[in-house]
Amino acid sequence: MNNINWGIIGCGDVTEIKSGPAFNKVPGSKLIAVMRRNAEKAADYARRHGVGKWYADANELMNNAEINAIYIATPPASHLEYALTALQKGFNVYVEKPVTLNADEAREMAEAVKQTNCRLTVAHYRRAQPMFLFIKDLINKGAIGEIRTVQIKLWQNAKPALVPDVEDNWRVNPVLSGGGYFHDLAPHQLDQMLFYFGEPEYYSGYSLNQSGLNTADDHVAGHIIFKNKVAVNGSWCFNVAESEVTDQCEIIGTKGSIRFPFFGHTVSCKNETEDKTTTFAPLQHVQQPMIEKVVDYFNDNGPNPCSIEEAVIVMKIMDAFTSR
Repeated sequence: MNNINWGIIGCGDVTEIKSGPAFNKVPGSKLIAVMRRNAEKAADYARRHGVGKWYADANELMNNAEINAIYIATPPASHLEYALTALQKGFNVYVEKPVTLNADEAREMAEAVKQTNCRLTVAHYRRAQPMFLFIKDLINKGAIGEIRTVQIKLWQNAKPALVPDVEDNWRVNPVLSGGGYFHDLAPHQLDQMLFYFGEPEYYSGYSLNQSGLNTADDHVAGHIIFKNKVAVNGSWCFNVAESEVTDQCEIIGTKGSIRFPFFGHTVSCKNETEDKTTTFAPLQHVQQPMIEKVVDYFNDNGPNPCSIEEAVIVMKIMDAFTSR
């Protein structure tokens, strides 16, 4: 396989800028077709993005002989079904986060990958972005000494600016999303902790619905202890005043600290010799660096940038934090 020819299942808001256009900008990659159950919206997306084919049925898209890879960007409730079908049909798969509704579904997806000769990558795309690789390098080279504790704080109001404002807000419908805004946003933070610190040894937490604005829990807290003894504490709240909106991660070591937002562009590193802030240019398509790595992986030119086994761990942590 030289050229990766993609079909997108679920061409909604996440594919407009974050991911969709990148499939035609990565060498050896081409977006062949898109699918959305609303045929009018699928046709509109194809027209605006210059995509040759569109469908209102996923099976019809997967019958297109030009396609050899599938990107699943629907709400999480249908990730498992579409992934199983795509794998059975012989497609390599790139699937959005959260990878499934819960850890049990993620384990089922992992088993399906083992039963086929196909490859699957999960869209924990911050792993490939320059800013987060810079942070990983700071940690690895001991810029702040041995890591002792990490504090994650993501506090937003009831309509977070981090999330697209859509008519059918499926993100706060647990049947479709697995939970609320925590399920949509926390995979970014939790996966980065695994990316930085390896395998967790213990994790627990709690969640509750404080505001009653919908059926999803809007306050989640939890902690993780990694096998290397790094301790992580996280707080996610989606009902605070606009003046209290916060996106911050603090990594504290024996010689200093690293501070950064997960949804921003600056990294501050303070140690015994310097206090420096580095600013990164915003990416036009935030998933493009990850898609480059996925294309390489599908072509046997590099490792899997994020395996389903790693995503299973993220889902297990999320389940533990939300008592599922």
